[in-house]
Amino acid sequence: MALRQFSRPKNVAKRSNKYLEEALYVRLFKDGSSEKSIRHQLNAFIKGHKRVFKWEVGDTLKKLRGRKLYNPALKLSETMAKRGMNKTISDQAIHLDLVAKARGIAAAESYFVTLPESSKNHLCYGSLLNCYCKELMTDEAEALLEKMKELNLPVTSMSYNSVMTLYTKTGQPEKVRAIIQEMKAANVMFDSYTYNVWMRALAALNDISGVERVIDEMKRDGQVVGDWTTYSNLASIYVDAHLFEKADKALQDLEKRNSHRELSAFQFMITLYGRMGNLLEVYRVWRSLRLAFPKTANISYLNMIQTLTKLKDLPGAEKCFKEWESGCSTYDIRIANVLIGAYAEEGLLEKAMELKERARRRGAKPNAKTWEIFLDYHLRNGEFKPAVDCVAKAVSIGRGGKWMPSPEIVKTLMSHFEEEKDVDGAEDFLETVKKAVDTLEPEVFETLIRTYSAAGRKSSMMDRLLKMENVEVSEACKKLLDEISIE
Repeated sequence: MALRQFSRPKNVAKRSNKYLEEALYVRLFKDGSSEKSIRHQLNAFIKGHKRVFKWEVGDTLKKLRGRKLYNPALKLSETMAKRGMNKTISDQAIHLDLVAKARGIAAAESYFVTLPESSKNHLCYGSLLNCYCKELMTDEAEALLEKMKELNLPVTSMSYNSVMTLYTKTGQPEKVRAIIQEMKAANVMFDSYTYNVWMRALAALNDISGVERVIDEMKRDGQVVGDWTTYSNLASIYVDAHLFEKADKALQDLEKRNSHRELSAFQFMITLYGRMGNLLEVYRVWRSLRLAFPKTANISYLNMIQTLTKLKDLPGAEKCFKEWESGCSTYDIRIANVLIGAYAEEGLLEKAMELKERARRRGAKPNAKTWEIFLDYHLRNGEFKPAVDCVAKAVSIGRGGKWMPSPEIVKTLMSHFEEEKDVDGAEDFLETVKKAVDTLEPEVFETLIRTYSAAGRKSSMMDRLLKMENVEVSEACKKLLDEISIE
């Protein structure tokens, strides 16, 4: 595959139709955006010898990263390097990020070490710093930041933003203030994200007046014009603090700044008005969204139906669902699950089951979340046998995504088996659970021992099982274990 390292042509349309039809990003996404189809198309492309522009590789990598398709993106990046594409330092920083996401932080560190010294500037250091922050590796991130300062590398707002986000995620919002002061002292220009993460840190410290001072400072400095994301952030903080009047004003500011009519802005407004309990505004914004996006995406219906069910507007949720169902091209089980959950919450099991079957007939098989909804319903109603069946189905479906029952659910069902003196049921249930859960609490095995004792059953395997699982039981259970064990 030859590589043409030309600058991006000013008029792409002048290239041949054959080239445009076979453009790299079109080729990769022509069968959809699933990782499987992308991998298939990428492998076919690599085996061919079609010419490709360097800028086009960059555009394709950007699209793949945006969709979190990190493994195919890394493969493309590595292949093009092998075939002669000269990587700029910016390309190397992006490659380092892909290595971290696809192969882990250790692989990213190894890649960083192999870079020539000339490449180890603020871009690659900043990329590694961001990787540490994403992985919540506080010590490593702080050490690397200090190293960048020692080397007199310029530390950008992006790097500082990553560190501040790390502090908020790890429960250290009080450290953000020092970072802000450091940025000011170093004359690092703030961006919209800087102000947003600063506001969030102050909100975590219950300093609402501090949040308002940040907004005032942003307006006064004039470096950043607050966009809709700034005001959605502010509105969310006010809603969390139950300052609904101020939240309403922030949402009005948000709406004024949504001049490009971005979908996410509408969805934030619907969610936040919903959290405020303002059903009238939820419907008003929904009408605006529908006007702006006549071909309304599944994600928008999902957000709206979730909001309506949380507001206990079941008739409205049903109407919205029927509207979506009548025009959807892909039947999304996530949307059906929201209404199934609402029915189950209201005790309308028959309607929930009917909708599950309707979804199945439309090609949307129940997923682990579907069975989790029915599991919760059966447990609330003391219906243990169907609850156990739901756990088995959820574990089976969720094996790829690793669905697992919570420790509380496991304990509840094991307690039921103990009460019923049902040793076989308890053992079968634990076999199911062990397919999803790596380790079980000692209390679970203690319950099993008590179940054996209550049923008057003996075991030749229990002692060995406890040793295999490396479980230490209480003294009381050790006595029962002696009673039920067969030498």
